[in-house]
Amino acid sequence: MNSTFPLDSPSSGQPIQSNPNESVPPTNGRPHGKHAPLCVQHQVAQRAALAPESLAVRCGSKSLTYQSLNQRADQLAQYLRTLGVVAGTVVGLCLERSLDLVIASLAVLKARGVYLPLDLRAPRERLSLMLEDAKALVLITDSGLAESLAAGRRVVALDADAAAISQLPAIPLADGATLEDVAYVIYTSGSSGVPKGVLIGHDNLLNLVNWHCEAFGVTAADRTSQLASAGFDAAVWEIWPSLVAGASVHIVSDEVRAQPEKLRDWLVREEITVSFIPTPVAEQMIKLSWPAETALRFLLTGADTLHHYPSPNLPFTLVNNYGPTECTVVATSAPVAARALTDGLPPIGRPIANCEVRILDGNMKPVARGKIGELYVGGALVGRGYLNLPDLTAERFVEDPWATAPGARLYRTGDLGCYQPDGQIAFHGRVDDQVKIRGYRIDPSEVVSILDRHPVVQASTVVALQDGESEKRLIAYIVPAPGAILKGSVLREFLRQSLPEYMLPSVFVAVESLPMSASGKVERSALPAPDDVNIIYDEIFVAPRTATEQRVADLLARLLHVDKVGANDNFFLLGGNSLLGTQVINRVSATFGVDLTLLALFDHPTVAGISQQIEKLQTVKVA
Repeated sequence: MNSTFPLDSPSSGQPIQSNPNESVPPTNGRPHGKHAPLCVQHQVAQRAALAPESLAVRCGSKSLTYQSLNQRADQLAQYLRTLGVVAGTVVGLCLERSLDLVIASLAVLKARGVYLPLDLRAPRERLSLMLEDAKALVLITDSGLAESLAAGRRVVALDADAAAISQLPAIPLADGATLEDVAYVIYTSGSSGVPKGVLIGHDNLLNLVNWHCEAFGVTAADRTSQLASAGFDAAVWEIWPSLVAGASVHIVSDEVRAQPEKLRDWLVREEITVSFIPTPVAEQMIKLSWPAETALRFLLTGADTLHHYPSPNLPFTLVNNYGPTECTVVATSAPVAARALTDGLPPIGRPIANCEVRILDGNMKPVARGKIGELYVGGALVGRGYLNLPDLTAERFVEDPWATAPGARLYRTGDLGCYQPDGQIAFHGRVDDQVKIRGYRIDPSEVVSILDRHPVVQASTVVALQDGESEKRLIAYIVPAPGAILKGSVLREFLRQSLPEYMLPSVFVAVESLPMSASGKVERSALPAPDDVNIIYDEIFVAPRTATEQRVADLLARLLHVDKVGANDNFFLLGGNSLLGTQVINRVSATFGVDLTLLALFDHPTVAGISQQIEKLQTVKVA
């Protein structure tokens, strides 16, 4: 069964077809046609007509009413049409999280295009690969970013082209859009060494929107947050349900979203009522003290395994969610009850509206309740398949033998779980080696495929390790080429040219060989734990030389779970990241009584550098 949507030649910019294979209805058997519900862009236009002056989006000191959002999106849609955007045309969005990103997303849908959100922080090579693979005809960006990604496509630089766009009529196009259309394509990590594009239809998106608004009682009075990066499908969930409901979307700054205390204060100050926060950050936030008068009703989390139950003193409900990108962000959801004692991890909930989750064995037969099997997701949220990958689509999007609608499919998630007695699903990890780190789904083989290209690497494997309840870390094990000199910073910089930051290993470990199982696979359980002997450093170990350096070294050693840390050791090369960086800042404040900034940590990541910054701050404080 082939339900993907092949495009023409790489440079053609031909549109994605709504339904190239009539035996596989893109709506997965759901009704469509002239009596079908309106697509999200039409519902946003209705909101603009009903309440034109209501706040739609705010980002810092800038904001848009529903009328201005709708009109600016209509003008941009008109401009896109002059560039050849028609039904199914892929349009890349390479923009900061901003008002412009929301306007551009809406405009592409109004032009009946397919939007492709891109994460600005990803390497240009990776962004170019996505744009080329999706045959994006147009790229919407800013003039400063256009040059490196412009090749072979038409570019809309929102700053430079603002005057031309503003001259166009702010009236809707006669788009003829239906729920059969593809709404967006978003890329996830791929086992072949390259990312793969997932196609999500308007019917899939509308099911997510309708469920969300009903489940969380979202109305025009709500104020919701937007934290997720554009290339993370949670951003879809943050934006569209709120705009369809007439609520206001508030975009949080990068500085605030990386620091739990500041994020809490921002949520309270902005009177946010519904917020999605990725699991690693949410776990820190539910441990904080919250003022009783907070407006927050629901803190939604997901994208990684939740390890903690909330305190009964929290003034809001914590909701755990699970869902692959292929199934439109959320497949299961449930509030997490506060418990003093737990008998396991919080469950991932029950299937959302118009969704089915079947737990099957290796022969696609249902397992008994309480038994672990693979999760298969079916229903209205199952996407169209993978772009340009018909074989993989056929492998992962399989025929649903229990469905009554012709052509209905199940998505084979590769995740393990079991139904509990109360009907909720307990999560039990992955069938394969795919992992989630800080909310991002990563296929380690993609990292390996690039790492093995480096001339000093003879062989490698990448695994995710977790120490107790601490955050997972991606560890790369390297068999060096004969006579090679390994340096962690060199390997990390090599990977950074092709991979986004979240896919970079925290630690590089040197091994003589990779242990193999009888079946010829790497025996990951036999790999040595990282320690001060096998971790690949850049320099000879230099012991801390001052009292401040010793205290900083001890602090980092405890946080990163390493045996010892030297004066020249780099926090990030030892396994640190921006989330752990906030803990460093908090511990430095508690230990030394100074406020080290995250920017200072990035600029001076060694023990010696951190110590120097601390001593400077102490000198200023005394003066």
